[in-house]
Amino acid sequence: MTPLNIPFLDELAAIRRDIHAHPELAFNELRTAELVARELTRYGLEVHCGLAGTGVIGVLRKGSGTRAIGLRADMDALPLQEKNDFPHRSRDPGRMHACGHDGHTTILLGAARYLAEHRDDLDFDGTVYFIFQPAEESEGGAAVMIADGLFDRFPMEAVFGLHNWPGIPVGEMAVRPGPVMAGTCTFEVSVRGHGCHAAMPHQGVDTLVVSSQLVLALQTVVARNLHPCESAVVSVTQIHAGEAWNIIPDDAVLRGTIRSFNAETQELVERAVERLCTGIASAFGAQISVRFDHRYPPTVNSVAQSEVCRQVATALLGPDKVRTNELPSMGAEDFAYMLREKPGCYVWLGNGPGTGGCTLHNPHYDFNDEILPLGVNYWVRLVSAVL
Repeated sequence: MTPLNIPFLDELAAIRRDIHAHPELAFNELRTAELVARELTRYGLEVHCGLAGTGVIGVLRKGSGTRAIGLRADMDALPLQEKNDFPHRSRDPGRMHACGHDGHTTILLGAARYLAEHRDDLDFDGTVYFIFQPAEESEGGAAVMIADGLFDRFPMEAVFGLHNWPGIPVGEMAVRPGPVMAGTCTFEVSVRGHGCHAAMPHQGVDTLVVSSQLVLALQTVVARNLHPCESAVVSVTQIHAGEAWNIIPDDAVLRGTIRSFNAETQELVERAVERLCTGIASAFGAQISVRFDHRYPPTVNSVAQSEVCRQVATALLGPDKVRTNELPSMGAEDFAYMLREKPGCYVWLGNGPGTGGCTLHNPHYDFNDEILPLGVNYWVRLVSAVL
């Protein structure tokens, strides 16, 4: 497939770097949303603002066809201090585009512009909804957009997403049906012992010893409860206890995350965690309670839509540049909420080797502007293939 001639790539790079320099956190993407709405209006699209507060929808119609699809990009940044020193580094301390949402937004803007300017030359008939979503990072902006009427106000037969992926070379993509990103659940374990003088531990129930045993025991949940071919992660990421060096505290709190690809595995892991908490509490004479907070569901691609995306990527890049057996990621993605409502596919676009800290959620990360034309090409070709 001959790549599209995109004469405005320099403008896209400038937009991407402008967004990078002005990162905004979940549900506060006011400047970014204004930029997106302004650009879409300039391209001649119908523009709707306000879903989930800062969400923006661009609408492009062609012909008389009643079919419609959605293309989604996320807009929010992370609460992270950037450590880069290039000119477009973040101007806002403690905020950074460390996941490439600046690039995703720019790619979708580029696709909207190209489709608007060349709609008469392209072979498609129907409606494209360009979905610019707030609050992907931990706040579930996709779910809020859906609750605000995304699929009711803008009915579509399928929805598609794209994420840059460090570690996959530029010029390659990964496309696969089924689970591609894990569901995530946080947990909090409260341990109640009996405080005492640290020099007289026999007079109390040591919450820190109990907590330490629990941390080690939780590492057996996956290894000794799941089938060896199943996947899950249980990680303790916080322990909070004590205020003085000579006091064994009454209480301790442990927090962490569980990742899995299906509801059955999640249920099995949670019951195993509860059993361990009950058993260790009994063994040490402590009281332990656990609370689970279910966050994003697994991101699961539809078979039919994945095949269309694979065909488009193969035609664009070549069969040896499309990875169909890439392992799923234990990272989470709130595009999962959209895929629970509509069939669709979420693909990874190679961002380069990820050397020098250029990995997702790293303070040295930067989106690779070389892949802007690849992303625009992919979206435009996908619209033609589906509609």
